[in-house]
Amino acid sequence: MRKKMTLLVVLVLIFSACYLFLFIGGNLEFALKLRVTKWLAILLTGLGIAISTVIFQTITGNRILTPSIMGLDSLYMLFQTALLFLMGQSKLLHLGSEINFVLSCGLMVVFSIVFYYLLFKRKGTSIYLLLLVGIICGTFFSSFSSFMEMLIDPNEFQIVQDKSFAGFGNVHQSVLFLSAILMLLVFLYLGKISKYLDVLTLGKEEAMNLGVSYEKVVKRLLIVVAILTSIATALVGPITFLGLIVSNIAYQLFPTYKHRILIPAAALISVLTLTFGQVLAERLFHFNTPISVIINLAGGIYFLYLLLKGRKLV
Repeated sequence: MRKKMTLLVVLVLIFSACYLFLFIGGNLEFALKLRVTKWLAILLTGLGIAISTVIFQTITGNRILTPSIMGLDSLYMLFQTALLFLMGQSKLLHLGSEINFVLSCGLMVVFSIVFYYLLFKRKGTSIYLLLLVGIICGTFFSSFSSFMEMLIDPNEFQIVQDKSFAGFGNVHQSVLFLSAILMLLVFLYLGKISKYLDVLTLGKEEAMNLGVSYEKVVKRLLIVVAILTSIATALVGPITFLGLIVSNIAYQLFPTYKHRILIPAAALISVLTLTFGQVLAERLFHFNTPISVIINLAGGIYFLYLLLKGRKLV
């Protein structure tokens, strides 16, 4: 496992260096500054999605579920569509990317906290009820967003379409700095409660028998998942299948229950995948295909592979 982890680190460094320094023409300083900003966005997004997915799958005990099932991606698109519908294109541009990021991220986090509070208000609430209600909310948000998209100006519809695909080209440095601070705070808090993750792998009953306050720990971990997912989504947009890909590859490469190995492995694979996907989007497809389309296409194929292979996913 140590050799595999070392290999992942080396691959991430090689691909990152290739992305940052190869094929730079014209203004070297400008191009390098732009690429560094994109790569930092890739780093934060990869870390947020990978870590939140592994934690979420540990809580649910299912390796084909991702935090997107809670409807946060749909809520993000509903909020962006509502802003455009209510304010119009000109006022939306004056709103600023920083305020848009804070409002989007804050809305998703507040929704998650209220959502968890209402469902866990009664003791003994099943985690599967949480997933079911999350799917219903996601469907409602998506339907309402589609309804508003039909009412907005056709010339402004392209803005909504751009928001629905993740991209690293329009990330502002101020938003990037704010995301880094928020993620750092979340990681510091996660370091205090991550010790429970290995025990949660055993299941609810076994964890409670070993002295873990199950509902309390699960609530805190779900809030961590919601914050990380919200930051990544508000930063670059939704990438549905990335978490599914990187987490299951990590499980295959590192067959262990220890999250101190699984989480770094998934994070490295996530950054490597996004870096490689960005290289493909820029060099092979010449910016004509968003990276989220490439990731979702690969993720859909990989998801079918997992189902057809019939391997144990839960």
